[in-house]
Amino acid sequence: MASLLLVRYGELALKSPPVRREFESMLRRNILDLFVGAGLESRVRADHGHMYVESTDPERAIRIVSRVFGVTSVSLVYEVPTDRAAITARLLELAAPRLSKGTRFAVRARRTGQHPFTSQELARDLGGDIFEKFPELELKVDLDHPEAELFVEVRGPRTYLYFDRLPGPGGLPLGVAGRLVALVDGPRGALGAYLMMKRGCRVGFVTPPGGAAFAAEVLARYDPRARIVPVGEASEAWATTVGEVADSTHADGVVLPLVVDDYDGVKGRWGDRVIFSPTIGLTDEEVSERWQSVVSRAS
Repeated sequence: MASLLLVRYGELALKSPPVRREFESMLRRNILDLFVGAGLESRVRADHGHMYVESTDPERAIRIVSRVFGVTSVSLVYEVPTDRAAITARLLELAAPRLSKGTRFAVRARRTGQHPFTSQELARDLGGDIFEKFPELELKVDLDHPEAELFVEVRGPRTYLYFDRLPGPGGLPLGVAGRLVALVDGPRGALGAYLMMKRGCRVGFVTPPGGAAFAAEVLARYDPRARIVPVGEASEAWATTVGEVADSTHADGVVLPLVVDDYDGVKGRWGDRVIFSPTIGLTDEEVSERWQSVVSRAS
């Protein structure tokens, strides 16, 4: 039986309806691309503000979705009809293994659409049902620092129950903001490429020997279609290759691991293409810390 993931996205919801539809379509394609790259079957459907991914391997699927740019978080959910008896029965069944004697818990309810109850009433009533079902556990409600959180999301005729959220990278879907070429020569160059991908850019990677693993083993897991072009150790080989890749891919700009004083030396080097250096304000320690979070999500 296929498991179901609830996928949330942030910035897309702020766009005008035509732009939002375009971005949602791109997000859906990008989700499917990552599943195809991983050799895992999936189905994707959507309603207003969320997407749903069906997969027979939920552990792999949730890790894949958490690498999709534009996704803010993803949860393994359990779907039931929007019927109070059905919601209560399934929630009690799912909550039982997560509760022990003295557990501090919270029910978080929200709803979309017209229903004969408010979110607060639903949360209150379900909390009462839990107390009634498990009196021997001496449970306590703690809305500020619960040990167990039980989420109930009512969306029209269907309701989704879940217990955790795995954060995604956020940002915008790949492919909505043009093409770039990035020099990936180490963690600073790799993080710069990642940050531009997060803003919706398709990025090709030019990799000297010191950067090959950063592109192939990490960045490519966020975009399996990304082009990776290795170069030798010669000092200027990367610059020539960046120009060639930029020309062949019609790239709008180049991403480099620069400091401020380096800009004059590269300005105009690749015609009128824009030069980006998104890590310019970060220390090496900050780059290392942020890059480790990128690596962790890719694993």
